[in-house]
Amino acid sequence: MQKDIVLSGADSKTYEALAELEKKIITLDGEGASRERLAEIRRQITAMEGTVADKGFEGLLAAWSGRLFLMEGRTSDAQREYRKSENLSPHNIPSRILLSRLERESARRLALIDNSIETEGPLGELLSERGRILFDMNRFSESVAAFDSAFIVLKDKPYYAEAYSVFRDKAWELKELEQNTGSRTVEIARQGEITWRDLIEITRDESDLLRFITAGRDWPAETLFIQLLERSFIPITQDTARIEWPFTNPSSSETVRRSGAAWFLWHLYAENRANRGFLTRYSSRYANNPGARSPIPDISILSPFLDSILGCVESEFMSLPDGRNFMPGEPVKGSDFLAMLKKL
Repeated sequence: MQKDIVLSGADSKTYEALAELEKKIITLDGEGASRERLAEIRRQITAMEGTVADKGFEGLLAAWSGRLFLMEGRTSDAQREYRKSENLSPHNIPSRILLSRLERESARRLALIDNSIETEGPLGELLSERGRILFDMNRFSESVAAFDSAFIVLKDKPYYAEAYSVFRDKAWELKELEQNTGSRTVEIARQGEITWRDLIEITRDESDLLRFITAGRDWPAETLFIQLLERSFIPITQDTARIEWPFTNPSSSETVRRSGAAWFLWHLYAENRANRGFLTRYSSRYANNPGARSPIPDISILSPFLDSILGCVESEFMSLPDGRNFMPGEPVKGSDFLAMLKKL
């Protein structure tokens, strides 16, 4: 019984301070922490240490201190705090999560958390950690399920959902990538912005739409970029307001905008359908109607991007984000481009 039961001598205000500390560390874990914020919480922990002669309290405080040490990049200090926590309050939940975080191998981390869930039950804190680990392992569907279960259980701790929703939502976007998807594609799909090089790598690795250039050969992305630029599959500029092209070429490291993605996809579509008439399908109609107005308010009928954008929207390769405007200057997320490519 001495191993299984801890009778606390700390008052409720002391544990309220511990709960507030948990909230601050979880919030930082989700959004990322500045040095100043880490230092502030470290001072708070230092001030709390030794104030209460209670093993349960001291064990939990040590576990959270270890979590903070990991965020500070001080692994050896985190390991010391884990041993201290286990000595004071064996197998407390923050300590079990800290042990998992100290493990470098994802499969081992998952096994530790699953063992804790079997022992303690589906506690929200353990389920949220399981969601994080599964996300890192690219097991996105399972990650979504773990997070959703955790957020329901932790309804009295809404800061878990606030902190980890960014991982849950990204896992939802990537949930279709688990089968037959290369690791490089998953890496690019996670990115909030992609470059032309990224776009070409995904297209080469996840489709056969570039076979008209490669003929099945495994060409590097940089070589393909030059070939595609020379054949006008990549626009010289992504500014839809420009009527004439500039004289300077883009770089393969340039961020892809929605306008550029539309241009690329529509030109691929015309090439693979062996019908270059698609490239002037809409502009030729409007050329015979002087009073015509663009059906998309933020794209002029005089824009060189008109055909590509209208074609991608009409064919449902791309959509209007607000139901009205195309927003051509917005950067393209990796997961969004992969979804567009699969539709094409």
